[in-house]
Amino acid sequence: QVELVESGGGLVQAGGSLRLSCAASGRTFSSYSMGWFRQAPGLEREFVAAISWNGGFTYYADSVKGRFTISREHAKNTVSLQMNSLKPEDTAVYYCARRLRGGSSWYDGDEYDYWGQGTQVTVSS
Repeated sequence: QVELVESGGGLVQAGGSLRLSCAASGRTFSSYSMGWFRQAPGLEREFVAAISWNGGFTYYADSVKGRFTISREHAKNTVSLQMNSLKPEDTAVYYCARRLRGGSSWYDGDEYDYWGQGTQVTVSS
């Protein structure tokens, strides 16, 4: 059984920063790619960022490129999302997820099998 637990969300003013963390249970964490998604009220879930199993490749949505950075630390079984220059439109519940091995897309949520419960990020203007 895999459990993903996000933390680090909160309320921040526009232009500020937050760092989200996702702690994963299970011994196989290091062999899976991971991703972050978000969902704002009334909108569909959208891809934010992803990182390959060895950290060698990262992928970002155009809306966050240059502002967000995804990273992972195998020793701690964690994946993090550093969010800088936050905007009100970044307000959403943020979820981390484990990507299926051999998946064809980094951006499609259907290619991810385990999800955390989410953490709320609110950016005030």
